[in-house]
Amino acid sequence: MPPLLTAILPPSAVAAERRDDADPAPLFPGEAAAVADAVDSRRREFATGRLCAREALRALGLPAAAVPRGDGGAPVWPPGVVGSVTHCAGYRGAAVARAGDLAALGIDAEPDEPLPAGVLDLVAGEGELAGLPDGGPHWDRLLFCAKEALYKAWYPLARRWLGFEEAWVTLAPDGTFTARVLVEGAPVGGGVRTEFAGTWLATPGLLLAAVAVPTG
Repeated sequence: MPPLLTAILPPSAVAAERRDDADPAPLFPGEAAAVADAVDSRRREFATGRLCAREALRALGLPAAAVPRGDGGAPVWPPGVVGSVTHCAGYRGAAVARAGDLAALGIDAEPDEPLPAGVLDLVAGEGELAGLPDGGPHWDRLLFCAKEALYKAWYPLARRWLGFEEAWVTLAPDGTFTARVLVEGAPVGGGVRTEFAGTWLATPGLLLAAVAVPTG
């Protein structure tokens, strides 16, 4: 069965995923420093995410390579590769593409459950969730998921933090969303981009979101 992420990624991107940390996943040199002081569960989660990253690289036709943690916590991919790693309870995943096909790629996974009390006020602008139907996924958590995917695509391009309040996301029930950055845009293909398109997927207990940025 193909990774769930495949359903929301463009054809130029590939993905790998795991549901737990059962498979041994030794870290490559340069990766262990990111979790040197972390608890064991965090180290195993991180290692499984890197295992997914290497499997995704191989699916792209590239050799397995170290994916250390860089500025802002973003993965440092081999030259010519863009990608993203995500993890939440019961899910770890990675997606990559060649830099000639996509300028950036961000993914996020979240449990399909309400945000903790008080978090929505930090995540959503007034009216940002207006007009969505009753039922379906937990829209508050999906908004959080979409903004996390946006940030992961944004940071490698702009090299600056993007707060939740600095982006306006419009979720659509058809599995898509649009995102408008409310600060100076990111350089892409000789221009500056402030509008981004994304896709999302809800499966039992799990939400996934992706933002793939075209090169032009």
